[in-house]
Amino acid sequence: MQSFAVKTIGAIAAIGLMTLGSLAFAQDDAFDLSVPKPEAGAGADEFADLECGTEMISGSGPGFTADRDEAETVAIENWMEKAAKVFPDTELDFDLAKDSNLSCAVQGLYSKCFADGIPCKSKAE
Repeated sequence: MQSFAVKTIGAIAAIGLMTLGSLAFAQDDAFDLSVPKPEAGAGADEFADLECGTEMISGSGPGFTADRDEAETVAIENWMEKAAKVFPDTELDFDLAKDSNLSCAVQGLYSKCFADGIPCKSKAE
């Protein structure tokens, strides 16, 4: 028969493990950039003056970095390089991309970001 102290310690340990398990999957909403841009639900009129590619392009940096702003910038720059292959003679802007999304994976103090979107350019007049 186990003593009361051993049962209590076991119960406290079990609660602690459950709490740690739930924290391992918790996400800090302050750093979640995976939500669509606010103007993203504006509808088809938003892209009426744009010519868009047919495929989603994804860009990211080479690895995790301590500077989140740098990770975002590198992801967008990588996306721009890939989008330039779709529209080679046009200056592109990530803000014009259809279904664009900028999200970051966080590991401790380090971030790796991903820029996704369908490249678009202004229609020729």
